[in-house]
Amino acid sequence: MRDVDLAIVGAGPAGLFGAYYAGFRGLSTALIDALPEPGGQVTAMYPEKMIFDVAGFPGIRGRDLVANLVEQAGQFHPHYLLGVRAEGLTYDDGRPVLTMSDGTVLRCGAVLITGGLGSFTARPLPAADGFTGDGLLFFVPHLADLAGHDVVIVGGGDSAFDWALALEPVARSVTLVHRREKFRAHASTVARVQALPIEIIVNAEVTRILGDARCTGVDVAVRGAAPRTLPADSVVAALGFTADLGPLADWGLELDKRHIKVDSTTATNLPRVFAAGDISEYPGKVRLIAVGFGEAATAVNNAAVIIDPAAHLFPGHSSDNG
Repeated sequence: MRDVDLAIVGAGPAGLFGAYYAGFRGLSTALIDALPEPGGQVTAMYPEKMIFDVAGFPGIRGRDLVANLVEQAGQFHPHYLLGVRAEGLTYDDGRPVLTMSDGTVLRCGAVLITGGLGSFTARPLPAADGFTGDGLLFFVPHLADLAGHDVVIVGGGDSAFDWALALEPVARSVTLVHRREKFRAHASTVARVQALPIEIIVNAEVTRILGDARCTGVDVAVRGAAPRTLPADSVVAALGFTADLGPLADWGLELDKRHIKVDSTTATNLPRVFAAGDISEYPGKVRLIAVGFGEAATAVNNAAVIIDPAAHLFPGHSSDNG
């Protein structure tokens, strides 16, 4: 059994910042994530996308934000447990004990859950049933892989329009197909895409992906118009993801659907267990990366005084030590 002051379940942006701030407070940390590398959903789903709502950055690519957060946390040497899941929660003399999927056991001063959506699975593209070739993607790890491609993006939400913006400069062509006339994406993003040489086909569905070893095109059914066949080297199915809390759902946490309820200190209903970032829920919650950073700092400060009752809730500003 290994001892650690703070176990952070989820190595996305909120978890990485939590590890930095815990280190600043003199706490030892372990970062746990089922994914094989840090960054959570940013690394897994949109490493190449530009993020515009992180304070201090007019715009920053997802992978660059993660690299900066890893470097920031690295000065305090957090211990990473990647590619494993936190499965069981028990208590030993009042302290949480986490059991990992690989058998590792951590006895913790406190636990901070920053698991984002929990485990997530891409929603399938019905037209892809039976297609076994290359060229079907649910997110784009490297934009350069699609350089010079004819790309068809399926969806009408933020992800679909974000991928259209990101791919337009590198692809030969980008076409967006959406089954409705209205979009779920931010109006400003929609306007930016509409101003580019990107064809947007509404009231339409991709009905078949063409090609054997590799995608060569798609058939599109358009309501009230003739069907079309579009060239496509790559199809990006930006239809969203379904989320699952996984083993966390069995810990006895008070939940609001798939979110964990917390109070103003980010504490859950379980002793010494906190939650921050997209996975947490309270009245007025806003799900932004920037909000998750603040919640992680709040959680660490409140955990610190539970771990060491002599500690101060607010330790002062980091600049005070400069």
